[in-house]
Amino acid sequence: MTKRHTAKKPAHEAPIRPLRSEAEYNKALAEIERYFHVESKPGTSAADRFDLLALVIADYEDKRWPIESPDPIQAIRWRMETAGYTQPDLGRLIGSRQRASDILSHERRLTMGMAWKLHRKWGIPAEALIRPRPRSRRRLPTAVG
Repeated sequence: MTKRHTAKKPAHEAPIRPLRSEAEYNKALAEIERYFHVESKPGTSAADRFDLLALVIADYEDKRWPIESPDPIQAIRWRMETAGYTQPDLGRLIGSRQRASDILSHERRLTMGMAWKLHRKWGIPAEALIRPRPRSRRRLPTAVG
């Protein structure tokens, strides 16, 4: 009868599980960092392990530190700043300078047509443009009596 070798697997070969603590997260970061120095061939167990580690790390980060989508106007302003667009450029795209001014000052909402143009022509993610604005509470008129 042969004796099986039951040595404990090295940490990098431990099963990958969902991360539930900061300590597990830090351990996963330390492990995945090693893959950045030596790229694994696609289809190998090392490449698969890297992909799985990246998924559990991203999942942990998304749950722990969620990032909300920007307000549509913030997204437009950011794109204008990074691409060098001006308010007149926005006006030409959506129909008029006044409309652009009203949009940027939150006096007018984006229409789906405007959002589509901004997405197609300026590359702003549609998800950022069509996010609903919180409803403001409006007072109901009181009866005068």
